[in-house]
Amino acid sequence: MKRPTVAIPRGRAARLSAACLAVAALAGCASAGPKLDDAQRLALYRQHAGAPVDSFQYFGRIDGWTPLGDSALGLWTKPGQAYLLELRGSCQGLDFAQAISVTNQMGRVHQRFDKVVVLDRQSIKMPCFIDRILPLDVKALKQAQRDLRSAGTMPEESKP
Repeated sequence: MKRPTVAIPRGRAARLSAACLAVAALAGCASAGPKLDDAQRLALYRQHAGAPVDSFQYFGRIDGWTPLGDSALGLWTKPGQAYLLELRGSCQGLDFAQAISVTNQMGRVHQRFDKVVVLDRQSIKMPCFIDRILPLDVKALKQAQRDLRSAGTMPEESKP
């Protein structure tokens, strides 16, 4: 079994920088529009997901990830390739995780067998089993996010 790969969410440093700037420019934030909640972001990802697949090829590297509540996440394996991973039940700490790992079997991640592990300071790492894997239409998802940002519904720092 290969060692799980550790990943820091895409844009984490950018979001921290943006948060610091936002504190300095609080008045500007008021006009940025409402932020999508987890359920709305998950619905957006589901709108741009294909039919479920049993597994996907995994090259041992996570290009980025986006938590979508405590039971799903968008996982980028390459800049133009991503999957919606729906987890079996809630995954403790996923919303606030600094990093995750994903198990795999000989270079493939399988639904109902492989796991997402939240890496945090707790000594006990609870694995979160992957219930469904849905390939994402990355171009369509990014276009929908651009459309929402231009309409003032989705703030810039929510980019995947």
